[in-house]
Amino acid sequence: MIILPAIDIKDGQCVRLYQGDYGKITTYDTDPLRVALRWQEAGASWLHVVDLDGAASGYPINLALIERIRTTTALKMEVGGGMRALAHIEQVLDLGIERIVLGTAALKERALLEEALQRWGERIAVGLDARNGWVATSAWRETSTTRATSLAKELRELGARRFIYTDIARDGALNGPNLAALFEMKRVTAGHDEASSVVMRPECALIASGGVSSMDDLRAIAKLGIEGAIVGRAIYTGSVDLAAAILEIERGE
Repeated sequence: MIILPAIDIKDGQCVRLYQGDYGKITTYDTDPLRVALRWQEAGASWLHVVDLDGAASGYPINLALIERIRTTTALKMEVGGGMRALAHIEQVLDLGIERIVLGTAALKERALLEEALQRWGERIAVGLDARNGWVATSAWRETSTTRATSLAKELRELGARRFIYTDIARDGALNGPNLAALFEMKRVTAGHDEASSVVMRPECALIASGGVSSMDDLRAIAKLGIEGAIVGRAIYTGSVDLAAAILEIERGE
């Protein structure tokens, strides 16, 4: 399972929010590039970057900083936050970014998502952020009446092949991932027929996000057969040693 260290950018700094609340913010470093280099040195292969300013504004804000990280490190990157138009997606991909994460657009801009999937295929990941199982949008400030599992099934049929599932109640709380919700999301994204054990191909990839607080949490997620796990606050506080996690969980050493 791939470990993806998270870098959330707000006002040009590396921060973490508590359960997506912009009023509960902790700044961990004034230079996100310095943090990216630290995670690269620890052995990371991927980086999960969120443009929080972009998520709140509806268009990318921290492009120059994201480009600096792209050109200075050897890390593969997935980037989300504020991409609500095809031009925004193209602008970020043109920086050399491997993968774009679309969140709000998946629910509110279906035509945009469909066109993005047609153009860029697996370079598009769908971010499903849920509060008590219901999809949240607009930088988590709004909660919809759509179940995350229902939306995942629908978008899988539309052509989405990779999902990032975040349990907002667990995000930044260091109280463990929601394993039951991840298990159910794994079933849906894998294409299991609810009436049987038959798997309908093709199977989609799933990345978990939110709540990781220990190596045991990462081991439990890995047992679900999930492609990756995003780790944020735990590696900033030291609750999880990123280098050790990569050696054991990602490389199996």
